[in-house]
Amino acid sequence: MEGLANNNVLVTALTAWALAQIMKTVSWAIKERSLNFRRLVEPGGWPSAHSAFVTALAAAIGLKDGWESPSFALAAVFALIVMYDAAGVRRAAGKQARVLNAIVEDLNKRELHPERLKELLGHTPVEVLSGALLGILIAVTRIS
Repeated sequence: MEGLANNNVLVTALTAWALAQIMKTVSWAIKERSLNFRRLVEPGGWPSAHSAFVTALAAAIGLKDGWESPSFALAAVFALIVMYDAAGVRRAAGKQARVLNAIVEDLNKRELHPERLKELLGHTPVEVLSGALLGILIAVTRIS
């Protein structure tokens, strides 16, 4: 366990993720004028914790092992896939959930009571970009 705690790359990525989750919870509380601790673990919102996590990982590896290293290439490709998924596939799924929930609400007038789908699944491009910038900033400040 001590080895994991001494892994500066891993600690950097986890720090970026935790900071993004805290920022997301605080920004949600300011916007909604209500504190919701579930936002610490829920998907969606500003900034993208997924993006912060994977870009901090990739940047920390690049800073530590070199930008030409195979480990940086792997982490960078992984980060791009995760960010594409967050802004593309999961965002589309959230939009579909919103439409399906509207249909279900209309059908509820006929005494149906199915469970509501989660609508906040993905991220806007701004949320992804700000999460990525946060991750890079955390990596640059921790790995030098």
